[in-house]
Amino acid sequence: MKSQVLICLLFCISVQAQVAPVFNRAPLRENPYTALPIGAIKPQGWLKEMLVRQKNGATGQLDKLYPLVMGPRNGWLGGDGDQWERGPYWIDGLLPLAYILQDTALIRKVKPWVEWSLKSQQPDGYFGPSKDYSPEPGVQRDNSHDWWPKIVMLKILQQYYMATGDQRVVKLMTNYFRYQLKELPAHPLDHWSFWARFRSGDNLKEVYWLYNITGDKFLLDLADLLHRQTFDFTNAFLHSPLLSQVGSIHGVNLAQGMKEPILYYQQHPEQKYWDATVKGYTDLRRYDDMVMGLYGGDEDLHGNNPTGGSELCTAVEMMYTLETTLPITGDVAYADRLERIAFNAMPTQITADFMDRQYFQQANQVMLTRQTRGFHINHSGTDVCYGLLTGYACCTSNMHQGWPKFTQNLWYAGADKGVAALVYAPSELKTTLNGKQISFTETTNYPFEEQITFTYTGATTAFPLSLRIPAWCKEAKIIVNGKTEQEPKGNQIVKVDRSWKKGDVVILQLPMHLNNQRWYENSISVERGPLAYALKIGEEKKLVRITAADSIDYGNSYYEIRPTTPWNYALYATPENELSAHYTVVKGAVAAYPWEPEKAPVTIKTKGRIIPSWQLYQEMAGPVPFSTIFQLELGQEQDIELIPYGCTHLRIAQFPVVNR
Repeated sequence: MKSQVLICLLFCISVQAQVAPVFNRAPLRENPYTALPIGAIKPQGWLKEMLVRQKNGATGQLDKLYPLVMGPRNGWLGGDGDQWERGPYWIDGLLPLAYILQDTALIRKVKPWVEWSLKSQQPDGYFGPSKDYSPEPGVQRDNSHDWWPKIVMLKILQQYYMATGDQRVVKLMTNYFRYQLKELPAHPLDHWSFWARFRSGDNLKEVYWLYNITGDKFLLDLADLLHRQTFDFTNAFLHSPLLSQVGSIHGVNLAQGMKEPILYYQQHPEQKYWDATVKGYTDLRRYDDMVMGLYGGDEDLHGNNPTGGSELCTAVEMMYTLETTLPITGDVAYADRLERIAFNAMPTQITADFMDRQYFQQANQVMLTRQTRGFHINHSGTDVCYGLLTGYACCTSNMHQGWPKFTQNLWYAGADKGVAALVYAPSELKTTLNGKQISFTETTNYPFEEQITFTYTGATTAFPLSLRIPAWCKEAKIIVNGKTEQEPKGNQIVKVDRSWKKGDVVILQLPMHLNNQRWYENSISVERGPLAYALKIGEEKKLVRITAADSIDYGNSYYEIRPTTPWNYALYATPENELSAHYTVVKGAVAAYPWEPEKAPVTIKTKGRIIPSWQLYQEMAGPVPFSTIFQLELGQEQDIELIPYGCTHLRIAQFPVVNR
C-alpha cells in the first residue's frame, strides 16, 4: 500500500510540476520570445474540442489501432519490432497532448516510452535501440543506430522535462551529446541514412536548449559540428535553384530543415542566415505554394499546381518549424503562415473523429478515390483516400504533434519581462512573472470571428502584454477596460504595458476584409482574414474494405468521396474595391467542432460560371484553365457557395478567372 501511495505521489508531482521558461544564455543571441513550459497554456473552445477528439481518436488509441508498430514489440519499449521513427513520432504528439490536458490515462501510456529511453543509455552515452533484426513486413527494425529517430526522441524528452522538470533528461542529453561529439566525425549524420543530414536542425535545437540549462561549453562545439554536417540550406536558399526546381528535395526534409539557418543564427548572428530564411519562404511562395499555406511535395518538391499533393507530415513539420522560427525572429510573417496552415490545411487532412487522414491533400480536390495520380510517388493509388494507413504510415505516426504544439505556441514569454500572444485561439494562460502568478483567459471564436477578448485574473503586477497584428489586417483596434487605446496598422507586434489587476479586459479587434490572391496559371483564391474559402461541393462517401494482401501497408479500410454537384466553376475578375459588392459574407453560429462542411460558421455567396472543357483527369480536377483564356466557352451564371477551406473534403480553392 505504501509503495502504491508513493507511486501516486510521484505521478501527481510529475503531472503538476512547473518549469521556468528557458531563455538563451551568452554567447547565444537574446531572442525576443521563448516557449513557456507545457501546462502553462490550456486550450479552450473549439481548440479544446480538437484536442479531446485527438485523445479519443487515433492519438489516444494508436497502440490498439496500429499494434504491429505501436504495440509492446516496439524497439523503443525494448522489443524486437519497429525501432525507427514511427514510435517516437507518435509519442512526440501524445506526450504534449497528455500533459496539456493533464490526462492521467494518456500520461500512463506515455511513461513507458520515456522510462525505457532514459534507462537505455549505455556507458558511452548512446541511448535507444541498439540491436538490428532481419526484415519483417510492415516494420522498420534493421537500422537501430541511425541518428534520425533519436533526434525525434530528443524532442520528446525535452518536452517531458518542460512538463515535469525530471533531471534525468538533463543527464541523458548531456551524456548523449558528448557521445555525438565523439562519434559524428567518424559516423556523420548521413552515415546510416540521409534523413538526419536534412533534419538535424531539430538536433541542433535541443543542443542549444540544453546549453541554456547547463552552460556546458562543449555543446557549442557540437552545434558547430552539427551545422557543418547538415545539408547547407543557407547556401541552397541564397545561391541555388533548390526551390524553383521540381524534384530537388524531399518535401518533409524541406519542412524540417528550413529552421536550421535561423537556429544557427542564434550562435553565429551573421546576416546570411537571416537572409536565407527570408528568401527560402519568399521563393516557396513564388514557385511552390498553394492557397492553404503548404507547397507541392508528393513526396519530392513538385511546384504549385493545385492538383499536386502535399503530405500531412509536411503540414505538422512546417507548423513546428514556424513555431521554432517565430520566437527567434519576432516576425509577424511566421505567425501568419503558421495560422494559415493550422486553420486551412490541418483540419481538412484529418477526419473529425481523428481516426483517419489523407497522406496527400490537394488545393483543388474533387475526387477522393483509389487511383494512380500525377504525384511523384503513388502508394497503390491510396494517397488521397481517408484511412488510418493509406498512402504511407509515417503520417499515421507523425500527425499527432500538430495541434498540441500549436496550443503550446499560442503564448510566449518575452525578453521584455512580459508575455506575448502571437498566435490566436481560445485558450488560458497561467504562468509566473517577477515571482507573481499571472493569468489570462483568451475568449474568442477566431479565426471565424474578428474579436479576441483577454481577461486578466492574476495578481496585481506590471508587465507588457504583446499582441500580434496580422499582415492581412489593415487596421486593428485595442480596447482596454472599455477605452480605445491603440488603432495599429497590420504587420506588427504592439504592446499593452500597464499595471494589471484582476478583472482587466483587453479587447483586440481584427477586422477581416475580403481579398484575392493570384496563384498557378493566374488562378485566384478568395480569402478573409486567416481563412481561405473554397467551393462547397456535394459529397457521396463510401467505405471500402481492403484485401488481406494490402492490409499490412494500407490498413483494413478507407473512405472514398465523390462529388454530387458540379465543381468546374470560374469566378469573375473583380477589383478589390468591389469585392464586397459581389461576395456576400454570411456569419452563423460557431459549433463546438466547426471544421465540417455542414457546420461552416462563415460562408460566402457569389456567382460563378461553369467551364465545360474543364473536366476530370486521372480522377482529379484537370489542368486549371489559364486566367483568362480568350473566347473560352462558358456556361450560364450560377449562384455558388464558398466555405472555409478547413471545413471541406472536396473543393476548388484556386479558381480560374473570367471577365464579366
